[in-house]
Amino acid sequence: MGTFLVTGGTGVLGRIVVERLREQGHDVRVLSRRAGAGTHVGDLATGAGLAEAVAGVDGIVHAASESRKMGRADVTQTDTVIRAATQARIGHLLYVSIVGIDRLPFRYYRNKLACEQRIIGSGVPHTILRATQFHELLGSILRTVEPLPITPLPLNFQFQPVAAAEVAGRAAELIAGPPTGLAPDFGGPEVLTLRQLVDTWHTLSPRPRRVFQLPLPGRIARGFRAGYNTCPDQAVGVRTWADYVGSAPADAYSPGV
Repeated sequence: MGTFLVTGGTGVLGRIVVERLREQGHDVRVLSRRAGAGTHVGDLATGAGLAEAVAGVDGIVHAASESRKMGRADVTQTDTVIRAATQARIGHLLYVSIVGIDRLPFRYYRNKLACEQRIIGSGVPHTILRATQFHELLGSILRTVEPLPITPLPLNFQFQPVAAAEVAGRAAELIAGPPTGLAPDFGGPEVLTLRQLVDTWHTLSPRPRRVFQLPLPGRIARGFRAGYNTCPDQAVGVRTWADYVGSAPADAYSPGV
């Protein structure tokens, strides 16, 4: 059994990674800025507390991300993790990333790609696991627009929703093994348009009541319409979007920082 540190261990994904690792008998540390939220208090922006958190660990799962701020701080935080991993001679750093970030010039994706590049160039033994959009994220977005009387949405965008729990399970398996570099993509079981996602959502909630196609120009929109953020040949997830909606989720999406 090993000892692992999880950054972002209070978020949707990180919380389940922690659970899976502990179920396997590993000793797990959780880094959080908030005292009492994890096992260790630390700040990825400054590095405060990180040396203590990584001391003696076998690996780090870096799942922290500031998605609400378009990943503005992600590169700095990843640099901090890399420095700590290098100084402590950590044998395995796993970074959770997103499918298609090298094909879509979306600002958040560019920051995630920059994080990947920093890790690859660092010399730290690593694994990068790219996944498609979580059910929880898409559900949170639809809950956000529910109060609107009329909702313009890019209904022809494609997504491949995946259960965060399934990605977390794969991350737990990978960190407990040897570094693999870029791991195979992890996608949900089906590719759906946003229109199809909304239609299924309406079996749970009548809102948003009126949706209509929002035409969006540019490379980013073209990429989402083309499904650059999907990986149909790696549809390894099992839980469908309909399964998720049928569970009537009430939890808000949080990446954990």
